[in-house]
Amino acid sequence: MGPGPGHAGLIAIPKDREREILLAERVARMATADGSGRPHVVPVCFAYDGRNIYTPLDKKLKSVPAGELRRVKNILSNPQVSLVVDGYYEDWKRLYYVIIYGHAGVLESGEEYLNSLIALTRKYPQYKAMGLEEAGLPVIKIVPERIISWENP
Repeated sequence: MGPGPGHAGLIAIPKDREREILLAERVARMATADGSGRPHVVPVCFAYDGRNIYTPLDKKLKSVPAGELRRVKNILSNPQVSLVVDGYYEDWKRLYYVIIYGHAGVLESGEEYLNSLIALTRKYPQYKAMGLEEAGLPVIKIVPERIISWENP
């Protein structure tokens, strides 16, 4: 299932520096909220394809099946998410962040699903060894609707 009903279809386009960060950074923090607004934040691996952001529900050990993960249940009840990609350094002149506010859905099949797996395995060789493409596990798709960023001048 892609982004849910009511999605306006407006995609925020990152500025050049934001795009560099989205393509280069290896980890982000994704925040979801359940139907009552209770937040849930998890670190995620992600791939940005120039339009959307994809994060897999991979084979790393989890306490419940992929479809029962809190982030998935939250997205199904409240598709609004945020993703923070940042860089921290002891030299605070180098700090930066990019925050994506968007609409999420869960992909389980189709061409976009397969392309997201290819993008993820290109960025993270560990996924190739893990058999991400063969596992058939869902991928979360985030459609950026608003992007804000900051870094020291």
